[in-house]
Order: sequence, then structure tokens, then C-alpha cells
Amino acid sequence: MKSQLLDIFNRRHACHLFKADSPLAADDLRFILEAGRLSPSSFGLEPWKFVVLTSQHHKFALQSACFQQPQVGSASAVIVVLAKLAELDPDSDYLRRLMAREYPGDALEGALKNYRGFHAATDVKAWSEHQCHIAAANMMTAAAGINIDSCAIGGFDPAEVQRILDIDPARRHPALIIALGYCAKAPGEKQRLPFEELVEYR
Repeated sequence: MKSQLLDIFNRRHACHLFKADSPLAADDLRFILEAGRLSPSSFGLEPWKFVVLTSQHHKFALQSACFQQPQVGSASAVIVVLAKLAELDPDSDYLRRLMAREYPGDALEGALKNYRGFHAATDVKAWSEHQCHIAAANMMTAAAGINIDSCAIGGFDPAEVQRILDIDPARRHPALIIALGYCAKAPGEKQRLPFEELVEYR
């Protein structure tokens, strides 16, 4: 299993141009989205929403909001990962419902009090976006595991993405865009810094 996982991590790369005429099987796309849904999140709040675009019209519209990056328009499917905002308010029904799963019974009120203090001291939008990156990484790893290529796209105009998708900026904010499909050309050798340069034991 260790070897298989490392092979998947080594295989995954940023694909900058996909084969535009190669749709994804519905069950493969569902598998990738399930990897995102099952991802861990702080407080168990699942602060993400996944908007899936497969029509050429929607992909080209989104490409314009991504500074015309070709992987958006050529992808078989694009997942826009939205960070929840309004739902993370301490007084929201969503927050209380999900906190009750993690802190049942008498533990709930104490947990809500702690969360209220955390919420007041935190840049909630940035925190929610960071949580979304966990789900995005898992989806890209899952895709690589079934030989589907991906590209994480952080270069986009958030306001334009919200306009194209008709997203209320008070409720959701685009955290990351994932392009999926089959790469138009084979990737080069994976480039990473050596283990010894990145890891320090204390």
C-alpha cells in the first residue's frame, strides 16, 4: 500500500492542456468527488461546496475568469471548490447542526462557546479556503489513482467566478478550481526538492 500511494503521488502532476474530446466516466467523476466529500475538516464543519462544470459553454466562460488558462477550457470537467462563509457563523443553523455531530449532548454548549471565541479571533474566509484545499488535494490524488490528470488553479478573478456561477459572495467564496481530464502530452520528470532539504527532525 505504501508503494502504491507513493506511485500515485509521483504520478500526479499539473496538466496544462487536456484532450478536449475525452469525457470522464460518470462513476469516475463521482469517485473523485467522494474523495473530497470524505475529507477531514476542522471542527468537522465540511466548509466546502463543489460545483462541477462539464459543458463547453460553462468551461469557456470560466476560462475567461481564469486569465484564459487553456487547461480550464480543454478539461473534461472542472470542479470549482467554494468555501462556505455564512454557514460558519456561530449562530447559523448549519453550524449548530454539524457541531452537534461532533459534540453530542451536554458537550455541545461548551463547544459552541469555544467556537464563538475562535470565530471572533479568526479570518474566517481564509480559514475556510484553507480547509477547502484539503478536499482539493484529496480529489486530485484520487484522480491520479485512477489515471485521470488534474491541475489545481489558484489564478482566477474571484468576483468574476462568483458572477459566472451566480454565487452570493456573502455565502460562498471560490477557494480553488480543479481541472480534470486526460493530458494532451506526457508529463516530464517530476521535479521536487530533496527530502533532506524539506524535513527537519527535532
